[in-house]
Amino acid sequence: MDFALSDCIDWAQHQRIFQQQGRTEIADFLAEGQADVLHRHLDARGDWQLVMNAGDKVYELSRANHGALAPDQMAELDRQVFSSARHGFQYRYESIRLPDGGGPRRDDLLADFLAFLSSPHTLGRLSDMIGVPIDFADGQATSYGPGHFLTAHDDDVAGKNRVAAYVFSLTPAWRTEWGGLLMFHGSGGNVDAGYAPRIGALRVFAVPQLHSVSYVTPFAEGARLSITGWLRRSG
Repeated sequence: MDFALSDCIDWAQHQRIFQQQGRTEIADFLAEGQADVLHRHLDARGDWQLVMNAGDKVYELSRANHGALAPDQMAELDRQVFSSARHGFQYRYESIRLPDGGGPRRDDLLADFLAFLSSPHTLGRLSDMIGVPIDFADGQATSYGPGHFLTAHDDDVAGKNRVAAYVFSLTPAWRTEWGGLLMFHGSGGNVDAGYAPRIGALRVFAVPQLHSVSYVTPFAEGARLSITGWLRRSG
C-alpha cells in the first residue's frame, strides 16, 4: 500500500508546539481512510506475541501458548508481573516486531507503514518539526488488552540514538476510563498530560521524557492497537 501524509497537517504549528512542550499530537497523520485500513489489518493478524520483562530479560509467548496455560500458571504469572510492577519497571502487552530500521520488506501493511515512516519525505517533515535530523524510524505494532500496561520509563537507552518516540494510534472506539492512556509524568507524581487512544493520531515526544501506558481495565472492550517506535540517528 502506498501511504501518504494528510494534506491537513499544519507542520509549522506542530513545530511550535513541539519546541515549547517537547511533544505534540498530529490528529490525522495519514491520508483519509488509511488508518482504518491499518487497523483492520492489525486486528485480523494472528502472529501477536505477548511480551513481558523480568528485569532486563524479555519473555515472549504466542497467543496459543499463553492460552494453553493452566489457571494456576496464569495466576502465578499475574503474581510475578504485578509484584515486579509494584515498585519497578515492568510491562505486559502484545507485539508484532520489525527489525530496527525497518529491515527487509515482509510484504505486509505494517512493513509498508514503517517504510513510509522512514522515507526521505516523511523523515524530512518530522525532522523539521522536531528540529533535529532523523535518519530512520523503527517500530512495532502493539496491542494492549485487559491486564496490559507499561510502567514509567524515559526511553533513553545508550547506543540507540533515539531522538524522539512516537505512538500512532489505531483504535477506532475507546473510553478513557478503560485505561491504556499514554501519560506524561510531572513532578510530585502528577500527570502533566495524557492521551487517550484515537484512531489516526500520531503522538511524537522528545527522548528522554518520563511516560507510561496506564493499566487496561478488565472491563475494556477490545484492544488498544497502535504502532510505536523511535525516530533515530544512525550514530
